[in-house]
Amino acid sequence: MDIELLRFRAAVFREIRRFFDERRYLEADTPVLSPDLIPESCLEVFETRRLFPGGSREPEPYWLVPSPEIWMKKLIAGHRQSLYQICKCFRNGESAGPFHSPEFTMLEYYTMDADYLDSLAITEDLFAYLLSRLDGAREPGARPEALVFTSPGALLQPPFQRISMGEAFGRWAGFDLFQAAAAPGGLEAEARRLGLDPPPGLDTGALYDLIFIHAVEPMIPRDRPLAMVDYPAFVPCLAKKKAGGKTAERWELYVRGIELANCYSEETGPEEVRRFFASQAAAKRETALIPHQVDPDYWKLFLPKPGPGGRERPFPPCSGVAMGLDRLVMALAGRSTIDGALPFPMG
Repeated sequence: MDIELLRFRAAVFREIRRFFDERRYLEADTPVLSPDLIPESCLEVFETRRLFPGGSREPEPYWLVPSPEIWMKKLIAGHRQSLYQICKCFRNGESAGPFHSPEFTMLEYYTMDADYLDSLAITEDLFAYLLSRLDGAREPGARPEALVFTSPGALLQPPFQRISMGEAFGRWAGFDLFQAAAAPGGLEAEARRLGLDPPPGLDTGALYDLIFIHAVEPMIPRDRPLAMVDYPAFVPCLAKKKAGGKTAERWELYVRGIELANCYSEETGPEEVRRFFASQAAAKRETALIPHQVDPDYWKLFLPKPGPGGRERPFPPCSGVAMGLDRLVMALAGRSTIDGALPFPMG
């Protein structure tokens, strides 16, 4: 990375902090090494060992976090505070490439008393703020770190386009996602119609992923940011379900056709969190190349806590966004890969 792009990357991070600080979010600083993780069957993780002086105790396993979520929700449970964090995260088993790095920088922010659509509006505000601050910096006498910035115009400009996942499958894959998922063999038949060859035994979620990756994602417009909203509830995640239970309050943001951010209205029901942990931990035991510890009591964070006047207070309603900052810097700087946006890209 050249020095101008290093300065630009630093400027982006500085302006992100300014945006959230001005809105009274608290900047968090949580551990990168964790004794347990949220089980997500779609992710592999990195493992290490904590050694003790002179072998006084048996080594203890720790894992590098794929997201700071596990720690940030502990802060929310204790302090009911809107938070943001810029930190390193790690995902194993993924090849390094134009848009992927096993070690990457994440921006994660949680807004109290907000849902996923509120978070989408906040994210639009963040983009508008960054574009104005960085583009304006090219005026005479401006900060030198912004000189590398090349205006992407509508490629990043809010308001974002929006499309539901059901509409996206109908438009680009040519079928009704929810009807096919409800019919025995329906998604497999649609995958074959699209020229895909699914291996036997794929469940609903895996067939959905296969079709999305090959038939829907390549069709996402590149001329403006696009938020894909209302994911099917059969895709497991810690997002609240919408009325009727068919979809989840979730969106993913695509910029130039590349996934940039993921958002939920966070699931705050203790029993729902407990069930998610149990089901995903079971799936991890079956498939994970690097298994990790799961805290069986994590769901208790979401139980009501004593509040003022002896009244119980539930875990606050909130919405969280996880955004890949290397990809954001790449997009803002007008680059085509994250290699130019990383100080030391992995081979």
